[in-house]
Amino acid sequence: MRSAPHKKKNTKEPKRKPVSSRARCASRDSAPPSKTEYGMLRHIELFSSIGEKELHQITEHIIQRNYKKNQIILDEEETNEFMYIIIRGKVKIARVGMDGKETILSLHGSGEFFGELSLIDGKTTPATVFALDNSHVAIISKGHFYSLLHTQHKVLENLLKILVSRLRDAWDKIQMLTFHNAADRVKLLLRMLADNLGEETDRGTILTVRLIHQDIADMTGLTRETVTRILDRYVKNGEIKIHGNKHIILTPDFDTISL
Repeated sequence: MRSAPHKKKNTKEPKRKPVSSRARCASRDSAPPSKTEYGMLRHIELFSSIGEKELHQITEHIIQRNYKKNQIILDEEETNEFMYIIIRGKVKIARVGMDGKETILSLHGSGEFFGELSLIDGKTTPATVFALDNSHVAIISKGHFYSLLHTQHKVLENLLKILVSRLRDAWDKIQMLTFHNAADRVKLLLRMLADNLGEETDRGTILTVRLIHQDIADMTGLTRETVTRILDRYVKNGEIKIHGNKHIILTPDFDTISL
């Protein structure tokens, strides 16, 4: 009795739906949130008003990603499908002009987020986001972001408050850039950074982000040489102190400087 002919298996893989480059990046190093990350989410202002049950639901939909220092997190003009929440680390948002000069638009640290504007208006990101330190980031997709806004009214209220606060910061920066006096620009910038990234100590307010003179120049529209002269004068007068690791401390005397 002849056996039935053996059917050849179809080894051709089914076609897969193409995935965007940013989605591929966001998928790497993903893992369920640990207790540490869960605790960090509780302290993020955006989620600070919601209950334990709702917070657990959010953690089920986030992706985690590690970025090394100076790695690009989001390219300029790249369509963004995610909101990024900084669990640990710091990032800078910057634009590079036609002449190659970099302008730092903002700095963000642990507990802050970015990328939400592209999700709201659908436009591309007008700047590049770099990791200033080795950073651990939680990522929420556009779909889950809108689900949060529709189902968690407290998250929506917190988002509105945060966006208004950032708008006021933008007004302060515009005011800073209108100052003709270079020293006034540096004073206001340091005060703004102290408000957003400052930590009170018995020695004064320490800026938790490491800044080189070129960074300050890029945020104030000044030359590095001008910034160096101003900071040297502040150090000589005892108004600021600079540690070897480039952390700036604003001493109590700094608050006496008038604009």
